Amino acid sequence: MNQDLQNKTLSHQSSLKNLKTGSHVHLMGICGTAMASLAGLLKDKGFKVTGSDANPYPPMSTQIESLGITISKPYRKENLHPKPDFVIVGNVISANNEEAIELNALAIPYCSLPQAMGEFIIDQKVSYVIAGTHGKTTTTSLMSWVLDQAGYKPGFLIGGIPKNFSQSFRNPQGNCFVIEGDEYDTAYFDKVPKFIHYRPQNVILTSVEFDHADIYADFQAVRSAFVRLMKMIPASGSLVYWGDDERVCDVAQECQITQKFSYGFKSNCQFICRIVEETEGYTKFAIAQNENGQMTDLAQFVTTMTGRYNILNATAVVVQAYLNQVPLDGVMKGLSTFAGVKRRQEIIGEPNQILIIEDFAHHPTAVKETVSAIQSKYKDRKVFSVFEPRSATSRRKVFQKDYVDAFSVCHEVILAEAFDQGKISEDNRFSSQELISDLHQLNKEARVFKNADEIVQYLSQKARPKDVILIMSNGGFDGIYQKLINKLSV
Repeated sequence: MNQDLQNKTLSHQSSLKNLKTGSHVHLMGICGTAMASLAGLLKDKGFKVTGSDANPYPPMSTQIESLGITISKPYRKENLHPKPDFVIVGNVISANNEEAIELNALAIPYCSLPQAMGEFIIDQKVSYVIAGTHGKTTTTSLMSWVLDQAGYKPGFLIGGIPKNFSQSFRNPQGNCFVIEGDEYDTAYFDKVPKFIHYRPQNVILTSVEFDHADIYADFQAVRSAFVRLMKMIPASGSLVYWGDDERVCDVAQECQITQKFSYGFKSNCQFICRIVEETEGYTKFAIAQNENGQMTDLAQFVTTMTGRYNILNATAVVVQAYLNQVPLDGVMKGLSTFAGVKRRQEIIGEPNQILIIEDFAHHPTAVKETVSAIQSKYKDRKVFSVFEPRSATSRRKVFQKDYVDAFSVCHEVILAEAFDQGKISEDNRFSSQELISDLHQLNKEARVFKNADEIVQYLSQKARPKDVILIMSNGGFDGIYQKLINKLSV
């Protein structure tokens, strides 16, 4: 960044705490999952909220519109006229964005989303920060619902829309706030992980893997970010971490507090979970506490979620609730009535008895676990696994071979061409064709298509009643969901 521009930028950073209720707040990048939630929180607090984005798409765009908030598109300097009282800048915004340049020219006070959340929303509340490469959204949603059902009236900000609440945000009515602790960077003027601003007290660490290749050079850079979080937890706080994974345990060692406990399936964890029964409708699992080899049964729980990763997420919530003395009946009620999250193993239709499921999975580990969970849940059905390489990391070559292992478990693989690789050097681009070729070497049925329309056409010819179509993308996927429902309904 130009040094003069950087100095000018930093001179206008400010705190949202100084703003009077009723003031006009503009959000740049409003359709990001966290930004859309903050928009709702601010409107609920009585502020006039507007926002801008380049490419709004559901479910966040529809949530924003349902709140009566106007989305201006694309980013233009005119979006800051009339001049707002304050601007919150999303991490999708670069310093040379037309709107960012106008923001500085007008000398409007501003801050990042994480700073606004920490200073203005979380503030002195008891915080629950859910961190990790995978499982954050589901675990944050479940933690929020469990605390709600136990009577705590928590506030929350979630990177998705939990079905129990129908919105991704809520201002706290009680004294606690649950937030998805994203490791992605904060803003172009504040290059630290978002969770640094979230005043972490009670933390869940679900996983630590390399991701976000656009901002992290390697795994060690990712590890350093999570280590920084570990060292921020106060002595009075708590850490619950996945004890089955060496990388997570390594990071957790950097946390020196007393209330630090591992969970997992392995016998060396301090809280051990065990799947008792799994059906299409529910999973029953048990948790026992391991105190130096002495096992004490905690309880058995029932949830509608399936798959090992989801049971691990549920276990983490149970343990964190247990450490904070949340009544067990409230925890059980929360688990048994949890309805899941939009775009996380969400059933979106069943035209002509063909089940269509949508999931946000894009990292190889998430893809493999999601496919395994769905194929395990629907044991007697063929599952078509449809994938769009769309995230910043999945469009790059870094996980090219990891995806071979991830998709090797599939009944049939259907790939789209990678989304918008124009800004990625050719030698660093993910290749759908190469992945298909590698899968063919494993005798896996796999195909690649140019676009969503070709995929819809193929599936309309191949899918049969009782089959399952699992669609994985972290974006809009050119409207494939409704297109497929319409085509299969004929």
